[in-house]
Amino acid sequence: MAVTEPAPAVPPAARTQTRPTDRTDRTDRVDRSDRSDRVDRGDRADRGDKGGEYEGILRRQSQRESAARTYARSLPIVPVRARGLTIEGADGRRYLDCLSGAGTLALGHNHPVVLEAIRKVLDSGAPLHVLDLATPVKDAFTSELFATLPGRLADDARIQFCGPAGTDAVEAALKLVRTATGRSGLLAFTGAYHGMTAGALDASGGATDVRVTRLPYPQQYRCPFGVGGERGAELAARWTENLLDDPKSGVTTPAGMIVEAVQGEGGVIPAPDDWMRRMRRITADRSVPLIVDEVQTGVGRTGAFWAVEHSGVVPDVMVLSKAIGGSLPLAVIVYRSGLDAWEPGAHAGTFRGNQLAMAAGTATLAYVRENGLAERAGTLGARILASLQGLAAAHPCVGDVRGRGLMIGVELVDPEAAGPDDPVPPPAPALALAVQQQCLARGLIVELGGRHSAVVRLLPPLTLTDEQATAVLDRFADALAAAERAHTPHPPASRRATAPRNAPGPSH
Repeated sequence: MAVTEPAPAVPPAARTQTRPTDRTDRTDRVDRSDRSDRVDRGDRADRGDKGGEYEGILRRQSQRESAARTYARSLPIVPVRARGLTIEGADGRRYLDCLSGAGTLALGHNHPVVLEAIRKVLDSGAPLHVLDLATPVKDAFTSELFATLPGRLADDARIQFCGPAGTDAVEAALKLVRTATGRSGLLAFTGAYHGMTAGALDASGGATDVRVTRLPYPQQYRCPFGVGGERGAELAARWTENLLDDPKSGVTTPAGMIVEAVQGEGGVIPAPDDWMRRMRRITADRSVPLIVDEVQTGVGRTGAFWAVEHSGVVPDVMVLSKAIGGSLPLAVIVYRSGLDAWEPGAHAGTFRGNQLAMAAGTATLAYVRENGLAERAGTLGARILASLQGLAAAHPCVGDVRGRGLMIGVELVDPEAAGPDDPVPPPAPALALAVQQQCLARGLIVELGGRHSAVVRLLPPLTLTDEQATAVLDRFADALAAAERAHTPHPPASRRATAPRNAPGPSH
């Protein structure tokens, strides 16, 4: 059956605002010099009407590309320029990008240090394709990466460069622990997402026919045990212990456990720190390698350089991709040397020597580390969460606001559909989609996630300024109110309150 492409979103006319003063103080460690990162609503570049060209590109994409395309369906824009938080489309409209390449762009689009690193390699005449040969560029990247790792791992670590996508790094991690232990089983968690290749899909929450043991992932809002909090996490951990120790559970000692410290696609659900430590003890006591998937949470996203640092957990294997390549494709696993039981060529890939990505990654890792952007993400993220929680008080359709650092989720629900025995209202995916569309119409790019695609996700770059955060919150508040009105034409008087037009934003 043919799939109808959504009509391109048309933002409202631009509203006049005072343009912020450009920052030129070189002591300001967060890059704020980008003059295109303006926050005026519906900002439209003065480039004339390019609607015909823009619509033609979208039409040809619909005709030529596969039905598997995803982001292009909900975000019918044609990016032609980008800098920092801002994307400019072929139609001349500008958008604030809170998707950031699904978390890939730690420094936003085209950050100067990333561009400089890429140009330096291009101008040097260095080879761009080297398979897995040693190069100065690779050596610099590896050294910078190891400087950021948890010390107890970095002191005894090996690194495997994988194919350019995170899913290949997941495959490598699973293959590694199976080779090292001689076992084949795997422990994974409900709601997990580890990629789209066969093995990664087997370990993800949507798998249907696999030989992977699924464990409960603790949730505060939709606790699988109906209790939430510390008690829910305790029950989840006890379930795991019992499954491994019960000789009649049907689960033999596995090759490894793979877990996300914050489930991203699963709905932006942070794992409790005590529970993460419990998983480390459970696996260590039973000689089960612990794999932590840091593909989306790494490089400062959650308020620590690596999400495992919040709990102090040192895994046996870390899966890294997305932001480590500085916007270019790069994926690696880092693991304890004792697991390095592979034969030469046991995991290979033609494009594991991406020199430009390594150079861009080195620059990104160093910039985040030297400028304290992880700590900044933690501080700013907490302020954004507080603002969104205040917004939720005026909108019953907001069931939960959660996240860590600049990895934030807003779960939308249908309070009218809740039954008397329901601990929380059911999810509202149609409303979430409407909010996403209203955000796009206001020049704000957000993503949806969660078990039922009812969680609006915010993944802004770590260079987000206070002013930009305020603009994001303002546009989101407007979009939420508009979508809510459309879904509830005549709400009760007690539910007519809406967020203020200028939602309180973070301040330094």
